[in-house]
Amino acid sequence: MRIRVIVTIILSQFACTSVWFAANAVIPELAGTWNIPLDSIGIFTSATQFGFILGTLALALFGIADKFSPSKVFLLCGLLAAGSNWALLLPNLNIYSITFFRGITGIALAGVYPIGIKLASDYYQNGLGRALGFLVGMLVLGTAIPHFFNYISLEDSLKDVIQLTSGLAAFGALLVGFTVPKGPYHIVSNQKFDLSKIAIAFKNSSFRKAAFGYFGHMWELYTFWAFVPIIIKLYNQTNHTNLSISFWSFVVIGIGAFSCIYGGFLALKYSSQWVAKYSLSISMICCLLCPFAFFTPSIIFIVFMLIWGMMVIADSPQFSTLVAQSAPAAVKGTAITLVNCIGYALTIVSIQLTEYSIHLYNYWGFLLLSIGPILGFLYFQKKLN
Repeated sequence: MRIRVIVTIILSQFACTSVWFAANAVIPELAGTWNIPLDSIGIFTSATQFGFILGTLALALFGIADKFSPSKVFLLCGLLAAGSNWALLLPNLNIYSITFFRGITGIALAGVYPIGIKLASDYYQNGLGRALGFLVGMLVLGTAIPHFFNYISLEDSLKDVIQLTSGLAAFGALLVGFTVPKGPYHIVSNQKFDLSKIAIAFKNSSFRKAAFGYFGHMWELYTFWAFVPIIIKLYNQTNHTNLSISFWSFVVIGIGAFSCIYGGFLALKYSSQWVAKYSLSISMICCLLCPFAFFTPSIIFIVFMLIWGMMVIADSPQFSTLVAQSAPAAVKGTAITLVNCIGYALTIVSIQLTEYSIHLYNYWGFLLLSIGPILGFLYFQKKLN
């Protein structure tokens, strides 16, 4: 029973999160169709992240994750994500309407990703790190798959990518909504939102340090994912090469799924703290080395990007595990959601600052990504001493 349920959650997480970067994968097509700037990638990504923040904040304020069936919340939000993503195919769009729809998609995803973690934690107490390794691994593949759809599209890549990702999201929502019951460790709470109880969670050393490690990780993660195509494009321009942007964006982002899964098994052998620490430290080094990678041969550049793609996400399920395990049981869903909310707020700042930094300093601007991992590592390191 538990294995079937976790496999269902994992597949649904992959399907629903495919809409997250759907617009990013077809920015040139959107720009050509609706006469919008090519550098709108930062605007659309930030709109999705801002919507996610609003959604997670609403879930936290009203305690939805703790008061209602997580499966039904996942169902409704997954369908909303599919619909708002499909809306990118409506006629007469402009930069404002596309930004609006990306914001709605972000709001809907707030009921998918953190709720998926909540569903998994309702079925697992021991071995949660491994379960979340698979869960976040599927989120990574979901994030990467629009780039693959764009790569294999034969004619209308905009239509193909949006239709395929929207269909996947609707399928994933229905799968969880009608086949995943409440878990044995699910606690129903009818308490009103009480900020003091969340504050109590942050007074707990284990919860606080896991959360701050997660925040440092988030500063880097989504900005890296958003700018992988830009990094490859800049490398091509700098070295006069012709690396496939769509294909390598899919591979670099998607390979993180395997490091998440492998990290889950390592967490069983060692600990979630151990995996999170070493993943974050290697990712931090990649941030610092990024500008120098532009001066290397293509094979070394690709290997570097693959290592970065693995390490940038390998710590995510382990930080989520540590947050879930150290949160007070009665407000677990709300605490997880609020930590997600803060983490995604940081991604907006990181995305906008990095985009500005790149305009000023070209590939040297990516050094800005190292700020989060450095601070997160220093804070989280206290927990391990």
